[in-house]
Amino acid sequence: MFDDLRQRMAAKRVRPGDGRPLERFRWWQLFTGRKLFSLQVGETAYAVDVRLTGKQAGDDGMAHLFVNGRHQARSRMPAAFPVAGGTIQVAQSTVGLKRAHYVTTQGGEYLLTPDPRSVIGRRLRFAREHRVLSRWIAAFSVVALVCGLGINLVQLLEPILGVPPIVERFGRFESPIDLPVWVNVALGAAATLGAVERSWRLRHNWLDSLGT
Repeated sequence: MFDDLRQRMAAKRVRPGDGRPLERFRWWQLFTGRKLFSLQVGETAYAVDVRLTGKQAGDDGMAHLFVNGRHQARSRMPAAFPVAGGTIQVAQSTVGLKRAHYVTTQGGEYLLTPDPRSVIGRRLRFAREHRVLSRWIAAFSVVALVCGLGINLVQLLEPILGVPPIVERFGRFESPIDLPVWVNVALGAAATLGAVERSWRLRHNWLDSLGT
């Protein structure tokens, strides 16, 4: 029921495109928040151009749908574009994209193909060509995210639980961890980097949102 409601709300955000041609991905757009994906369904070529910053991003980030090289629709995210045989779904997190999938009417779900020159395309190519190193990097991202968040959250509990009503009822909580400020900053930065690296692989859960 909730999935159907989200799909209906996303469908209402879709607006018609202006027919302009699709721009090829430029190397300097690695640093502008642009993401580009493609999908081939039968004879139809779809492209999803995601702009997180700049004029084409609007105020909150925008996904643009191109059909056979022409701009057909645009939507704020999370976006759901009806296409042949299903829906293209695009959603962002606080650090990047968390979803860019083709969902068929039969329930199948497939990751869109990222442009090989984009940051997501480069990360996936690195994973194919350097499988072992890629797994180590992915594992480090998870460890950095969990440790950075966990240690900082434990220390934050002390002031949060130090309000008089809680102290009077349950007693004062003292954090078993007391690290220097620079260590906490470094842990927070590591957690953010871990969340960013996971977004390059379109991996996301609730911890990634907390890590930013």
